[in-house]
Amino acid sequence: MAPDDPVVIDAAGLGALIAELRRRGLRVVGPVVRGAAIVLDEIESAEDLPYGWGVDVAPGTYRLRRRDDAAAFGHSAGPQSWKQFLHPQRQRVWTSGSDGAGTGEPSSRYAFFGVRGCDLSAIGVLDRVLVGGSHPDGSYARRRDGAFLVAVNCTEPGGLCFCASMGTGPGCGPGADLVLTERVDGPVVSYLAEAGSAEGAEVLAAVPHRPAEPAESTAAAESVRAAETMMGRAMPEGDLRTLLIESRESPHWAQVASRCLTCGNCTMVCPTCFCTSTSDVTDLTGEHAERWTEWASCFEFDFTFIHEGPVRQSGASRYRHWLTHKLSSWHDQFGSSGCVGCGRCIAWCPTGIDITEEMSTLAGLAGQDGDRDD
Repeated sequence: MAPDDPVVIDAAGLGALIAELRRRGLRVVGPVVRGAAIVLDEIESAEDLPYGWGVDVAPGTYRLRRRDDAAAFGHSAGPQSWKQFLHPQRQRVWTSGSDGAGTGEPSSRYAFFGVRGCDLSAIGVLDRVLVGGSHPDGSYARRRDGAFLVAVNCTEPGGLCFCASMGTGPGCGPGADLVLTERVDGPVVSYLAEAGSAEGAEVLAAVPHRPAEPAESTAAAESVRAAETMMGRAMPEGDLRTLLIESRESPHWAQVASRCLTCGNCTMVCPTCFCTSTSDVTDLTGEHAERWTEWASCFEFDFTFIHEGPVRQSGASRYRHWLTHKLSSWHDQFGSSGCVGCGRCIAWCPTGIDITEEMSTLAGLAGQDGDRDD
């Protein structure tokens, strides 16, 4: 068996995989059930994974539900993404005290366990944005360089998933150290595992496994391909970048704004939104000062404050900016779309605004305008 040939590990082997990562000094983070959601948190063993839990999602809706099997990854994206560990929501970047820089960076490496194809692509987007330019984010780079990624091919997309139309899933692209495909056969759950890096191969070699039969590899690949036809949503076909440029004066923006609360939920749950604001604080004596960064949203009224006031004062202008940047001008800045089709912005919008529906509407309106011109 060649080192890069797929192997099969059973449920006990999944636990051994987590144990091996922890033995190597990695902090393993994966999906766990907390309250009424599946969130990302540090896990100590495979018992922490959400076995037998799925989710039902719809615009503005997210609900846990019990599955009739013991799948650990039978759920779609939750409210959190891996961004919170690589690009934390709030972090100290400088202090005048005697305790050093104090950025709050972890003392050990992360192992991200259960990264879906869309989120793997999102990490790739953040890599280009935060370390791909001439002024890399040092904190992000240090966290990212040490991260070990265990990705999971998606075989059961959720009702709001549209990664297939964005080219980011359901299968995992490059960038992972290990890639798993969960296979459920009644009460038996197994995992087809493939190494994506030399370190991934070393870790996999230390875990009990057996060579995958050709039929097992074929079945796993077919289940991922079948998932492409099970997406709950899809972006319209065509050049979305140009569509948004040509739709900048569309009256539809006002219709969206009539429903948008400009709360910024979509930017907070988005796995690729990266904007931050900076604040300086001092103690009462003035002898100690700190600088902090924290996530910011382009939906905030003061986000574009310049001199006399904000540039984008209306909700319509702020929504238009977010969507146009995400799907259009992101290409010009970073060479790809800023959307990976995870559907989080739809699920966690209080009024259920659907990014795929809005783009389809704009495409339809553009088509009507073209017909009139003819």
